[in-house]
Amino acid sequence: MSYQFIRDPDGTLTVATSLTDYELLSQPLINKGMAFSEKERELFSLHGLLPPDIATMQDQALRSYNTLQTKNTVLGKYNYLRELQDSNETLFFYLLQQHLEEIMPIIYTPGVGEGCLFFSHIYRRPRGIFLSPLYQDRIDQILSNERFQETEVIVVSDGERILGLGDQGAGGMGIPIGKLCLYTACAGIHPKGTLPIFLDTGTDNEERLNDPLYIGWRHDRLRGQEYDDFIDCFVQAVKRRFPHVVLQWEDFAGRNAGPILDRYRDELCTFNDDIQGTAAVAVGTLLAAIKVAKSTLHQQRIVIVGAGSAGCGISRLLLQAMLDEGMAEQEAKSRFFLIDRTGLLTDATTGLLPFQKQFVQPKDSLSHWTLELSDKISFKDVVRNVHPTLLIGVSGQGGIFVEEIVKEMAAHTPRPIIFPLSNPTTKSEATPTDLLNWTQGTVIMGTGSPFGTIQKDGKPFRVDQTNNSYIFPGLGLGLISVKATRVTDSMFMAAARALAEFSPAAIDPTHNLLPPLSAIRDVSFKVAVAIAKDAIQQGLSDCPLKEIEARIRLNMWTPAYPKYQKK
Repeated sequence: MSYQFIRDPDGTLTVATSLTDYELLSQPLINKGMAFSEKERELFSLHGLLPPDIATMQDQALRSYNTLQTKNTVLGKYNYLRELQDSNETLFFYLLQQHLEEIMPIIYTPGVGEGCLFFSHIYRRPRGIFLSPLYQDRIDQILSNERFQETEVIVVSDGERILGLGDQGAGGMGIPIGKLCLYTACAGIHPKGTLPIFLDTGTDNEERLNDPLYIGWRHDRLRGQEYDDFIDCFVQAVKRRFPHVVLQWEDFAGRNAGPILDRYRDELCTFNDDIQGTAAVAVGTLLAAIKVAKSTLHQQRIVIVGAGSAGCGISRLLLQAMLDEGMAEQEAKSRFFLIDRTGLLTDATTGLLPFQKQFVQPKDSLSHWTLELSDKISFKDVVRNVHPTLLIGVSGQGGIFVEEIVKEMAAHTPRPIIFPLSNPTTKSEATPTDLLNWTQGTVIMGTGSPFGTIQKDGKPFRVDQTNNSYIFPGLGLGLISVKATRVTDSMFMAAARALAEFSPAAIDPTHNLLPPLSAIRDVSFKVAVAIAKDAIQQGLSDCPLKEIEARIRLNMWTPAYPKYQKK
């Protein structure tokens, strides 16, 4: 390879490269633009290709930030940041770390949604790998490229269920790129170890297929055995090329997400962030919320609107938390009421997916309920009869938590806990301001999309975004630091409890449930330690316990230009 990173014993990186002039400046992972020193410019034939001024990274970041402020739309800002990442990754991550709270909603939820919608129109330079059935017999060859030699974390998507936006085809590549940015920004995993992959299995989105600029495979989505065979071909190639990689599945449709995870979770170190990461951050935040409400898990009556992979994943982890606290399984299950587009899931509901069956209510036990319609148990029916203490939305239906329902819930519990978790913002089940007004300020809430600061009790208050970035970057950091061989459900419970312990509300109930993003690297470190300890206790890592923290800190890169030497 034309360049390599050499790590000193103290963790300092040096780049050894044979590249010179434009070839060096065109490599985003090692380019530092005007920050090349006079000596380096001489050594690598850069004189004349750069302006004479020697810039510091701070100078470059200020120039980049000022340029970012000239962009008047979210898409414009997203596009500029993508171009910066594709020209100078170290500067990109330095800028991101300096302005994380401002920039994260652009490169991740909700801004990444627009990036995916317009991905084909703003595509400029290759990043990551696109795999499709057209190249199924070449996957090993494609992955063998030496530039991927140091890969530690892969995020992969097939683009069928992008946020609440549905099938975006090849535009879904924006998700793996965005997620891996957070592995670096939030947990310090060096970008050289991250690899976004898109599995282009076609699209059923006619708008994309009819777009003359669409960059993906113009084919209806593969289904059935053809799809399964392609996924298996990909996984087996990953196992051969990267036996120790952490593989994260992202934004797969519910019909595929669970079966894929179940099929491969015992073959390599893999997890699904929509199912498990969403569950962990939701449960971690809910554990903090329950303490603020001066309640217990045993007392919760839980209504979840959206019975897909995310809703059922949250339910499973919450159920496990109840069992861990000594609750009988049947009693715990009776506290869950899951709702999909057909109404409440009961044992009489037809067409249930396997992962939904664990949380059906016996229809006979509901015979005493008062219902609006005899053939369907609606969301309103459930709230009126259950009197929930905890309401979670993962439905993708914007505004579905209407005033009547929220007020009905608040009338029967002193501190209603309400989490509208769908994203992007337009898909949120309710807005924080409405929830505050409708509950007369008693609500304890977290959202899936960023809502910034609102007025609460006459004072500015930061709305807690139950963002998966509180979990998956630290999870990945812990896994790679101790070279864990598998990802288990108990790790997500450990991550959830670690996050709950980090809650500012644990110290003062008037404070936020979640720490600010400015503390995210500290959160990731705590989560990574919890994951590493769990892996060792389960026999999934041979790392000595006493070395955990040192290994994790060694893997936490802070954006800084490395030293350079001629290869």
